[in-house]
Amino acid sequence: QVQLVESGGGLVHSGASLKLSCFSSGRTFSKYPMGWFRQGPRKDREFVAAISSSGGSTSYARFVKGRFVISRDNGKNATYLQMNSLKPEDTAVYYCATPSLDFGAPVDAREYSYWGQGTEVTVSS
Repeated sequence: QVQLVESGGGLVHSGASLKLSCFSSGRTFSKYPMGWFRQGPRKDREFVAAISSSGGSTSYARFVKGRFVISRDNGKNATYLQMNSLKPEDTAVYYCATPSLDFGAPVDAREYSYWGQGTEVTVSS
């Protein structure tokens, strides 16, 4: 059974940085892409970033490009989301996810089969 556990959320001021972590267990981590999604208050879930199984390919939502960086450490079964220059509109619950198949760095949530419980990020103005 694949399990994903996020951590690193918190309350920060606008302009601050946070690094989210997601640790995976239950299958060979290095064989699958990883993604980050978020759901803000009264908003639909949206794609944030994704990384291929090797780490060689990444995808980003337009609204985080240049501010957020996704990475992974296959030796630690972990993926990270470094978030810089945070804005109040980044306030959301952030989820990591992984698909059942290895195919690039997918941006569509429907491609993802396994999800973590989420970690909350609140950015005050």
